[in-house]
Parts: sequence; structure tokens; C-alpha cells
Amino acid sequence: MNSFSTVNPSTEEEIASYQYQSDNELSEHIKKTQAAFLEWRQTTLYHRKSKMLVLAELLKNEKESLGHLITTEMGKPLNQSIAEIEKCAWVCEYFAEKAAHFLTPQNIKTDASESYISYQPTGIIFAIMPWNFPFWQVFRFLSPNLMAGNAGILKHAPNTTACGLKIQELVESAGFPLNLFNTIIIDIPQVENVISNRYISGVTLTGSTNAGKLVAEIAGKHLKKSVLELGGSDPYIILDDADIDLAVKACVAGRVLNSGQSCIAAKRFIVTKKNVKEFTEILTQHLKTKQFGDPLKNPDLGSLARKDLRETVHSQVKKSVDMGATCVLGGYVPEGKGFFYPMTLLTNVSPGMPAFEEEIFGPVAVVIEAKSEEEAIELANQTDYGLGGVVFSRDIKKARYIAETRLEVGSAFVNAFVKSDPRLPFGGIKKSGYGRELAQQGFYEFLNIKTIYIDK
Repeated sequence: MNSFSTVNPSTEEEIASYQYQSDNELSEHIKKTQAAFLEWRQTTLYHRKSKMLVLAELLKNEKESLGHLITTEMGKPLNQSIAEIEKCAWVCEYFAEKAAHFLTPQNIKTDASESYISYQPTGIIFAIMPWNFPFWQVFRFLSPNLMAGNAGILKHAPNTTACGLKIQELVESAGFPLNLFNTIIIDIPQVENVISNRYISGVTLTGSTNAGKLVAEIAGKHLKKSVLELGGSDPYIILDDADIDLAVKACVAGRVLNSGQSCIAAKRFIVTKKNVKEFTEILTQHLKTKQFGDPLKNPDLGSLARKDLRETVHSQVKKSVDMGATCVLGGYVPEGKGFFYPMTLLTNVSPGMPAFEEEIFGPVAVVIEAKSEEEAIELANQTDYGLGGVVFSRDIKKARYIAETRLEVGSAFVNAFVKSDPRLPFGGIKKSGYGRELAQQGFYEFLNIKTIYIDK
């Protein structure tokens, strides 16, 4: 198949059709990006910063139209799409301001007359990005790498192709060199052609664990650096002394955001026996108010991004109920157009069920009872994933200890739902991937951390 079409998930109407690029066209794109990189790496930080700040302003000035584009292609409520664009402007501003500090050579005292660490760009970074945050996922790779002197090539998810093309247009409109950042339209079998290309220095992927395994295998075969941000089944632990109202509000916010289609969404609510009845009752009342509808009218829930994704979510819910879970709310496929799924609540969930073992990428809240606080921690870690996790407790010292030393995750929060922030490193462990994005740690992922040793 040489072409594909995109579909508005809330109306099921076709938006546009696209042709896959040939291998020859792909090779030419990469050559042009390499030429742009060789010039860009020589530019001053002041020059890069000026362009990045223009890009941030373009995002802020066009946030309504860009938000409409996101909502049309993947179905999230419009207000959330606009907030996503605002966050992209923030990450551009953050790295524009911080790059000079991050790139400052670090002097190291050794036997040499002079020795230091220099941070140098490595080339073109190939990004394979998902549809759920079609601008944010791209900008959190794009902004640090362009500020560091690298170039970028993007393969976006097919259903958000227009978002990918629009990002390239914005980068060019901001005054970055033509071809420094290119969006390519390729099929999955062509991915290895990109990774294996001599000019590609690294690959970053945000997506499923299975996609991460395939990309890691290809990158490893070609000795290319990779950063993988994969799935999650984030546990939210509600301890005996938790503020239940606070916990419920955070759990609902973390589960409802983006219609539940987030790798760091609140996935498993693990509640001690002391609190499970009260927590579930209050949670149920909150979730009953969350309704789906036309995402352009800012409902609580938009549509899911594709029909097959809704089918997967519904199958996971049905299988869990068949295995003994109780469906308190939702759990059905609505009639009519659009790939909507209602707010769903499953209780009496236990290990072995899909709702416990798998990542549910939709608005499905899961309550798991723990006999004790210690068992709650054990259940939280009883997963192949390790992206984010939360501890709710009034005892901050205890919660801090659990978050820092006991939770097997890349990001541990206390009394707040998990979210990404340009100032903090983001990524996971176990089958949630490796490497980091954002902050100083993410900035260095695709740089040559070069030792300089001078003896006079």
C-alpha cells in the first residue's frame, strides 16, 4: 500500500490522504538535513536562542488553530489541545534559556595542564513519535536538540501526519535553516532504512513497549544511540493516613486527562483495606460526572484516537470482568459515530487480569485493594512497567522514603498526579524504556560528551 488516509476520530470522516515517500526520496531528505546540520552546528548559541524564542512566540500566537488541528486529528478536548501548544512554547523557552549553561565546558583537575569536558552535537536525531500528544512529544525532543546544534528528522504517527507537517512548517517559519528539521512520511518497513543511514546519529522513540523492542534491536544492530519512552501502568498508592479527598481528585485528574490516553496516566489505584470503601465511594461520585462528547466543545472526555484502540480498551475491560473484576461504571461501546468510550471504573481487580497486568490506554480507572501498606508497595511494583508512580500520605517523611527508595519507577510523585515538566528529567525503567528526555539529563542524551586533555 503506497498511501493512507487520516480520519477524524470524533466524526469518522476522512480528513486527508497521503503518499508514502520512496526510499530514494527519503535518502535525499536525509542528505539535505545533513547539509543543514553541518552549517547549523557552527552557529552561535545566541543565534540558536533567537530562532527558538521566535518559534515559541509562533506557537503562542497560533495556539487556537494548532489546538484545533490536534483535536481534529486525534480527538482530545480542544482546551487540552491548546494547553499542549502552550507547553510546547514553554519547553522552547526553557531550552533557549538553559542551553548556554548546559553547554558550558566543565573543567576537571587532572595531571594535564588543562583538561575539561566539552559537549558537542552529533548529527541528525531520528524521532519516531506517537499521536497522543502530537506536538508535545515532538517538541520535547526538538527544542533541546536544535539548541545543542543537532538536526532532526521526524516520523510521526500516521493518524497525526498533518501535525507533523505543521511542526516542520513552524520550524521553518521561525527562521531555522531549511531541512534542519524534516518530517518524513514513511511506512514501518522503511524505518530501518533511516536508522541505518550513515548520517543518522541517534534515534528517539515514544510509543509502545513492542515498538521500543523493535527500534532498540535495529539501533543496536547499527550501533546507534537510542532513547526509548514506552508504556506505563502507573500505580497510585493510597496509604492508611492519606487525605482521601486529595487522593481522589489527583487520581481522577491523572486518569481523565487526554481521555486516559497517556503513558503516565493514573492506571492502577492501589488502596489499603482501611480506605478502600471510602475511596471507592468518593471516586465513583467524581467519575460519574465525567462525560464524553464533541471534543471541540470541551467535554471531560474526547474520543479515542482510532477504532482499533477503542476495541483494545473494551476487550481489556471485558476480559477483566470475565476474570472477576466488577464494572461499577461504563464498560460499553456507545452507539453512533466517533470512537468514544465512557468513563469506566473497575473494582475487585487483582493480579493476572488485563486491568492489572496491561496498560489500558483509555478512560478506565482501576481499584485494587491491598491488605496493608507493605502489600500496596509490593502490588505497585508487581508490573513489567516502571514509568511513574504516586504515594498519597499525610506523613511526608514516610511518603518521601517510599517514593525515593521503594517505587520502581523513573518519576515518583507524592500527593500529586504524575506529569512531565521541562525542568525535570523524564523517562522510565524496566519495560517502560531507558534514557531521559527534558532537563539537563535529557539535553545530554544525543551529545558527544568529549574529553579534552592538553599538556603544555
